[in-house]
Amino acid sequence: MNPRAFQIQPQDNVATMIDDVQSGAVEISGAAREEISTSEKISHSHKIAVRDIAVNEAVIKFGVRIGHATQAIPRGAWVHLHNLASDLDERSGTLDLHSGAPTDTVYE
Repeated sequence: MNPRAFQIQPQDNVATMIDDVQSGAVEISGAAREEISTSEKISHSHKIAVRDIAVNEAVIKFGVRIGHATQAIPRGAWVHLHNLASDLDERSGTLDLHSGAPTDTVYE
């Protein structure tokens, strides 16, 4: 069985990974049923682009704009802090890519 991802609304341009994928085929279910391919590791609960997303284009998840692409995001790519700026959290650009921890605050 291929790793799986779930797309909530038909207008969503991302789906949420249900399983981890190293690379290869991902089975999309929910609003759409299709198979797409990725060439990178994407962890469960992270987003995968279900279509090409242009620079500054809205990223739509759950039928809601959650941010915008800071660079072109090809279909099948991992969508995260390295290519997405949040429209909901102005500090999103200062978060660590893997842990999500703030990098603009010093803790002593």
